[in-house]
Amino acid sequence: MPDLLPAVWTSLGGDPDELDRIDVSGPPAVLRSTFPVTDVGAAAVGASLLAATAGTGVPVAVDTGALAVALRSERHVRLDGREVGSPFDPLSAFHRTADGWLRLHANYAWHRAAALRVLGCAEADAPAAIAERGALELEDALHEAGGVGAAVRTEETWRAAAGPPPPLVERRVLGAAPPRPAGRPRVLDLTRVIAGPVATRTLAVHGADVLRLDPPGRPEIALQAYDTLPGKRSALLDLTAHRPALEDLLAGADVVVTGYRPGALDRFGLAPAELARRHPGLVVVTLSAWGHEGPWAHRRGFDSIVQAACGIAHTESVDGSPGALPAQLLDHATGYLAAAGALLALAEQRRSGGSHHVQLALAGTAAWLQSLPRVAPGYVPDVDPRPYLVDLDAPDGRLTLARPPGTVGGRPLTWPPPAPSYGTARPRWDPSR
Repeated sequence: MPDLLPAVWTSLGGDPDELDRIDVSGPPAVLRSTFPVTDVGAAAVGASLLAATAGTGVPVAVDTGALAVALRSERHVRLDGREVGSPFDPLSAFHRTADGWLRLHANYAWHRAAALRVLGCAEADAPAAIAERGALELEDALHEAGGVGAAVRTEETWRAAAGPPPPLVERRVLGAAPPRPAGRPRVLDLTRVIAGPVATRTLAVHGADVLRLDPPGRPEIALQAYDTLPGKRSALLDLTAHRPALEDLLAGADVVVTGYRPGALDRFGLAPAELARRHPGLVVVTLSAWGHEGPWAHRRGFDSIVQAACGIAHTESVDGSPGALPAQLLDHATGYLAAAGALLALAEQRRSGGSHHVQLALAGTAAWLQSLPRVAPGYVPDVDPRPYLVDLDAPDGRLTLARPPGTVGGRPLTWPPPAPSYGTARPRWDPSR
């Protein structure tokens, strides 16, 4: 396998001497793709393992069989042995347009409603309505209406439209602050979908007290809640109506992770520089689809949408139709890298002080993936997921989930309590810390 980890580890700010502690085993390719999906996933997960154990000398390892299951964790969720819906709404697909292809995202009810408003039709008539319009025109119309979609482009046309990609990871110090004392870190999780929740569930696996907040009127998709909430407490809080409660949570947090468009949370006082001013010593991690600069910075986006826009879907085409990566790799890899960045920044804060900011974007991860050598995809046998699944007792029933990838000191990682329970916790920190 190409050794991608040294460059990734350096970009995260890791000590190169730590690299000798990691071992990667298993088949060199476990997910079929033109792109080196297995290598990228192993590097991202490996970085999170090294960051969680930095300075300990403890060996860590990644098994690519477990990795294949973890990178598609949402596909393996079961409740009492039954599937919990589909990861995608029927409209969330590639659609032919008058001049090409459009990838639509309609998993959330409000995005689905926006798409149907733009199309001016019922769901059954949506494909025909899309086929009558241009891909770029629809892309813009969806954005203006609060929906989500992207024209399928080649890499060359994307780069001409979007300009230089964001870096894989950006790190900066926002201001001076004294070092905070060591202890179990508190992580305020303001993310949803996959990348941010993967980051914060990884932090929970490595010992953090993670509290996720969601708005009361926009519920999370059940499948994604089950998949990404293990080890976290989940609370509902209207940030507009309960600013003092939010401020109390920020005052008690060590790390804040946000997963919305740049600027979308600024009205709540959650801009990174403003957080550092009010709460010196915080580590702020921001994840976005397109990065914080450029013409697309303030557009909505998800893994599948970024794949379509940036040329990955075109490269993975099959028989003239756009294709997709075998996993939502942009989401998962960005999530593990974000966890690594948070852990390294937290360690640096406790050593030297300062308020730290770590930025990542799905488009940056996509550009990294696209920069790597490619091969013609050959036969890749499916990984039997059963050895890499775990059952948990949850309030809704018996949950089957992909287990966390990796081992530390020869021991497999496990999901800590609590089991997933969406929106049932109180929005406050555990006083027993």
